[in-house]
Amino acid sequence: MPENVLEVTGLRRSFGAVRAVDEVSFTLPQGGSLGIVGESGSGKTTTARIVVGLERADEGEILVRGRPRGGPPRGRTARLARAREIQMVFQDPYLSLDPRTSVEAVLRETLGLHFPGRDHTPRVRELLDQVGLGTRAADALPRHLSGGQRQRVAIARALAVEPAVLILDEAVAALDVSVQAQILNLLADIREQTGIGFLFITHDLGVVRCVTDEIVVMRHGAVVEQGATDEVLSSPRHPYTRLLLESVPRPGWDPQAIAAARRAL
Repeated sequence: MPENVLEVTGLRRSFGAVRAVDEVSFTLPQGGSLGIVGESGSGKTTTARIVVGLERADEGEILVRGRPRGGPPRGRTARLARAREIQMVFQDPYLSLDPRTSVEAVLRETLGLHFPGRDHTPRVRELLDQVGLGTRAADALPRHLSGGQRQRVAIARALAVEPAVLILDEAVAALDVSVQAQILNLLADIREQTGIGFLFITHDLGVVRCVTDEIVVMRHGAVVEQGATDEVLSSPRHPYTRLLLESVPRPGWDPQAIAAARRAL
């Protein structure tokens, strides 16, 4: 059995009277792929932000490779080491890319920050090849790239620090369906090659079905169902999971009936 690269136990986070994350627990094995799904307001993104360190939990524990991921690290070296453990790719990579900085410069800046004193040229080429861009894209600025290409750059930048866990927060939601498929196939190849654990945050059950081994279904901050992806999606036990599946448009789909069912839950 592969070791767990990420263990989350009893996470809680409140904003005033609102319990955004309520006793959330899950594990992610090395090379595994876990999907956290739910509608807007379910708590899935807040959970991801806590795991990566952008939010602080009120209660709970996070272990990365068996080591506690506690309070804010002290000192630059500790901060960089912590950042290398978990990386995150967001829905719109354009917002996180400097419009004045070329693809190669983005990767060199990241590599130079985390691995100073090395010749980064071979690693830059390796990363560009790994995400399917190649050296032809090295000199390009973000505005000259398509949405799918920019997302590949964001993935390459995350991979540059050799993380244990890669969190993908709606990372293909803004892409055309054909480009989504290309990125998802790319991520499947990377997972097989590297053994990095993937955590997908998404509302798209099609994405979850394609690329995850395990699934966590969240509603109002709490986990309502979790287990093997195929089992949960083929035989859901919780009414909310069934509602999510029934909400996917298909022939004969009745959005008014879905809305009424949602209000009744």
